[in-house]
Amino acid sequence: MSTRKPAATTIFERVSDSFKFFKNSISKMKASHPINNARDSSAITMSNVNVDSFKNIPPSINTSGDISSSWNQTISEAEKLVQYDRSSAGGNVNFRNSSSISYIDPIKLLGSDLLDLTRNIKRLLGSGHPLLESISKYYFTSQGKHIRPLLVLLISQATSLAPKQYQTSSSTDYYEIIDSPISPSFSSLELVNKSPKEIYQPSFSAQGTYILPTQRRLAEITEMIHTASLLHDDVIDISETRRNQPSASANFGNKMTILAGDFLLGRATIALARLRNPEVIELFATIVTNLVEGEFMQLKNINRIDNRNSSSSHKEKNEKSFTFDYYMEKTYMKTASLIANSCRGASILGGCTREISDIAYDYGRNLGLAFQLVDDMLDFTSSSDEFGKPVGADLKLGLATAPVLYAWEEFPELGPLIDRKFKDKGDIEMTRNLVYQSKGLEKTKLLAASHCKKAISSILNLPKSDARSALVQLTDKVLTRKK
Repeated sequence: MSTRKPAATTIFERVSDSFKFFKNSISKMKASHPINNARDSSAITMSNVNVDSFKNIPPSINTSGDISSSWNQTISEAEKLVQYDRSSAGGNVNFRNSSSISYIDPIKLLGSDLLDLTRNIKRLLGSGHPLLESISKYYFTSQGKHIRPLLVLLISQATSLAPKQYQTSSSTDYYEIIDSPISPSFSSLELVNKSPKEIYQPSFSAQGTYILPTQRRLAEITEMIHTASLLHDDVIDISETRRNQPSASANFGNKMTILAGDFLLGRATIALARLRNPEVIELFATIVTNLVEGEFMQLKNINRIDNRNSSSSHKEKNEKSFTFDYYMEKTYMKTASLIANSCRGASILGGCTREISDIAYDYGRNLGLAFQLVDDMLDFTSSSDEFGKPVGADLKLGLATAPVLYAWEEFPELGPLIDRKFKDKGDIEMTRNLVYQSKGLEKTKLLAASHCKKAISSILNLPKSDARSALVQLTDKVLTRKK
């Protein structure tokens, strides 16, 4: 049953709080790394704020009101793109002030379906090797965001009222298949702690929306795959911390961490097979493939396109366009694919039509892209304590993310630094300074907002429900999150 309450603060008040920290961080950074203020510093006005109007944004970072005004106006403009009217019908988006919208707590809406997630996952991770079991469960002992399983469960509820290709079973006995081996030879792989009977029961809300046991298990599988990727990423990125605690690789070493990630993927694959849905199995095999491909794209050097017959200006324009397209494809592979395909998988397990599954996928894809764009922006605007992992890590790893690529459009001198992956002395400091002087952060925020708008437009094609409204509100929060 859902519990509603009036929004405690408006979205603009939340943005103001976000900016206070950003401004303080910039002030500290400027004290250590003064930035050249010689360029134009004309002020931006509140009227007609859009991408083109950024030509008037003051490029220099200072502690006066200029940066506060510019940044807040940028965020305000971005959020105008994703404000909506819950009373709209048929998927038409009517924009208005979001403070008049009732807040729906997704955790209360989902109840035990979400709260029991970690406990249920741990039941799937039993091993005869205590150390392997400890490492594979390591990131489940701290409180993560659980955004991916949350989305899977909300999509399951939101699509339960949508048109179906076939009717799904409501029998508790039927859903015991999720823990039953397909092959008799694997009967020894029963769960160490047998699942309680309620795991095999569909859950229903007061509105009549529901979540099937197979969809609940899919949410758990999604989190297991995501966590396996974190274990591998922390080795590749040489991360010292994760979720404000020592990373698994720092605690247990690289070899053990890689093996624990493999073990997680193996257990997730067993659970996936027991859903007995070939299409969903194919989707999740694609997710794992995309994760690996995305990591390779991130690690390898970007091959320059052949522009030998182009003019110098045309060559530079093509190069920057290719590099940004490459970045967005990598972002889909590493982040958005898991969210998009798990949302589609949830709708398939619910028996939805192809049209509904496409809506779920489009929502997840655009939300996933927006989520990563904001993540890349927070690497420049947040603190390590707030972000839950080291900030500034992307540049240290040689990665040019959206804020840097947008800054490159204004400062051609960033090109050689991007090429050599910021390896020379002073490259990282220079890049950060140029990003702060440029429109890179503002443009990244607006691009994230445009993907949020597309996500909302997609999800509003589903029947009205609290789950649908919660998905819209979660999309809105992507733009103002701090971690």
